[in-house]
Amino acid sequence: MSFISIFLIALALSMDAFSVAMAISAAGRGHSSIAVIRLATAFGVFQFVMPILGWLLGKTVVSYIVNYDHWIALGLLLIVGLRMIKEYFDKDEKERTKDPTKGWSLLVLSIATSIDALAVGVSFAFFDVNIYYASAVIGIVCFIITALGMIFGKALSRILGKKAVLLGGIVLIAIGIKIVVEHMV
Repeated sequence: MSFISIFLIALALSMDAFSVAMAISAAGRGHSSIAVIRLATAFGVFQFVMPILGWLLGKTVVSYIVNYDHWIALGLLLIVGLRMIKEYFDKDEKERTKDPTKGWSLLVLSIATSIDALAVGVSFAFFDVNIYYASAVIGIVCFIITALGMIFGKALSRILGKKAVLLGGIVLIAIGIKIVVEHMV
């Protein structure tokens, strides 16, 4: 898998983290540089670890499904992408009273924004991907995107808002389709 494909996957996976960071910042929370670093680090670390865990899971079953791997990858990316698109249209948003860049809130947000990376890691098991390289790219991109979301949250929320999640979902689905097309050619 090329760097461009991994980078695009990393960008797509970072859209949830970006949206959460923007929401936290736009709500007036997490404006200190410590909060930015704390949130970006937590999200980046989880985005690094989850694809590795998914890849390990995928490697245990890969020999049983090698003939269908491209369809499984498409299915996983489609599910994740559609979930992100659904999230874009979801109107139910709850306000948080605690600082979401600390404690249990930070842990829950880190897991929630990186579940997609676990599914992508499973799909990586079916292809010739250096999982540590791919995971490092994903983690670093997520760190940067999260920090940018926090730093520019107020301005960006006026420009993009939840459209970042929609864009991420569309990119994941497009990559899944590209995988199937490449496998069939």
